[in-house]
Amino acid sequence: MVAVNKKALGIGIAVVVLINYLIAVWWSFEPDPISAEQLRPQSGQAVVGYATTTAVIDVATTLLDKPGGFLSNDIMPPSVMMDNMPAFEFGALEQLRDISLMMRREFSRSQSQSAENKDLQVAQPKFNIDHRSWMVPRAESEYRDAIKALERYRADILDANNQDAQFYARADNLVSYLDEVGKRLGSLSQRLAASVGQERLNTDLAGDTGARQSTGSSGSSMVRTSWWKIDDVFYEARGHTWALLAFMTAIEEDFGPVLDKKNARVSLQQIIRELEATQETVWSPMILNGSGFGLVANHSLVMANYISRANAALIDLKQLLTQG
Repeated sequence: MVAVNKKALGIGIAVVVLINYLIAVWWSFEPDPISAEQLRPQSGQAVVGYATTTAVIDVATTLLDKPGGFLSNDIMPPSVMMDNMPAFEFGALEQLRDISLMMRREFSRSQSQSAENKDLQVAQPKFNIDHRSWMVPRAESEYRDAIKALERYRADILDANNQDAQFYARADNLVSYLDEVGKRLGSLSQRLAASVGQERLNTDLAGDTGARQSTGSSGSSMVRTSWWKIDDVFYEARGHTWALLAFMTAIEEDFGPVLDKKNARVSLQQIIRELEATQETVWSPMILNGSGFGLVANHSLVMANYISRANAALIDLKQLLTQG
């Protein structure tokens, strides 16, 4: 009887483990990219700012409503044992935080002395709640409050009789947003490239003989991502680029006339094309970390390549927008 019970217990544990594994695999499927068609109104004429606001709403909603929901703050299995999808969520959330701040400070304001939109004042700080918070405040509740505030803002800009809510599609505020995007992409490409380890020279104070820093540092240092963190960095980059792809698609919709005037639409389309390449299916069951020219692929370096190319196109776009 004891032997039978042990066998039944072992089978039961194996079944539970298998079920949790299959659920984890299902929940690890990344959401599809958000298309331009999804950012256009179903009926009526779109107004400036509709696509960008809708992109922010759709990205946030997808993170909360995808299979498994929002996993970063789950404390129960199988979520607590997963790391790839939470890393993806964090990357997308970082992009949400950046663009919601730019909407509050730049896109919705005509000049530096103008008042901030009341709904964007609510939405932007809500996205800054710790994504691992599971009790008070609960991350999902705060993010849903932010979505509701953005939906109110979108309804207001669609109302022709409401002059208080505006979205200004200008070259200068687009450049401000692209500056933030460029910093994110530059950091991501460096972290991804560090998967193989590299000795880097210290260029922190380059270009200014009078520049100083708080504490001294060596002339070079070895930079290498921990073996345990390589897949986390990779999927965080996937989350960043997935969300950014939606936002760049929306930018083309809302800032089309500005881009055409500067003959810069093709530069934005090149950024979109590079970001689309980052979302290609990963066929390998694990993220490989071969050396730069070794026999085994290095997925992080491939991702870094696409991100660096997108960043180069972004620099070109900024130059075109700042020209007279």
